[in-house]
Amino acid sequence: MILCSIILITSCGSKEETPAVVKEGESRVEALPYYKEATFTPHWLSRDSDSLKEFHSIPDFNFVNQNGDSITQDTFKDKIYVTDFFFTVCPGICPAMTKNMNRLQEEFINDDEILLLSHSVTPDYDTPAVLKEYATRKNVNSSRWHLVTGDKEMIYDLGRNQYFVEEDLGTAKDVNDFLHTENFILVDKNKYIRGIYNGLNKASIDQLIADVKTLQAE
Repeated sequence: MILCSIILITSCGSKEETPAVVKEGESRVEALPYYKEATFTPHWLSRDSDSLKEFHSIPDFNFVNQNGDSITQDTFKDKIYVTDFFFTVCPGICPAMTKNMNRLQEEFINDDEILLLSHSVTPDYDTPAVLKEYATRKNVNSSRWHLVTGDKEMIYDLGRNQYFVEEDLGTAKDVNDFLHTENFILVDKNKYIRGIYNGLNKASIDQLIADVKTLQAE
């Protein structure tokens, strides 16, 4: 009896000292928040919340991808997607961003529910033909990942005023101010922003992958 008591006490003590562990590849939350402005203040709302009726969502757009196909919101109907902003001759952050987008592509290569969208911030130079060559060089799967070009004002407006990818809060910018950011944005099937991630950071990409899976399970 004494031996059993010692074992029981030891066992209970061990359980109390062991912290909860989040497994690698798992999100830390059961549902993701919603975001509606550049501060990225999280809003924890249920899917049937009346607040979502007037909540910020991504407006319609119309671009052309690396295959010369028209890319609109209809392309992403009933899809979750990750988006970023880049340009093909970028010598700095873009190669690392593209590498991490490739990682996302491979992670969800067999999942029709997940798409990737990369906007060129130099659309006059990055024609569909240039994007096609870049896509070939970077092993872009055109069924999963759209590299798009189009109207520069629309691209810059989407980046700054809809996806909020830049962090220069309170600084007014227009189409003449170059748009350059490492941020990735996660968008759900209803066009709501559900996350922002550093596209250069491995841990941030790990979290993005986990959050995509959480979003799928909502």
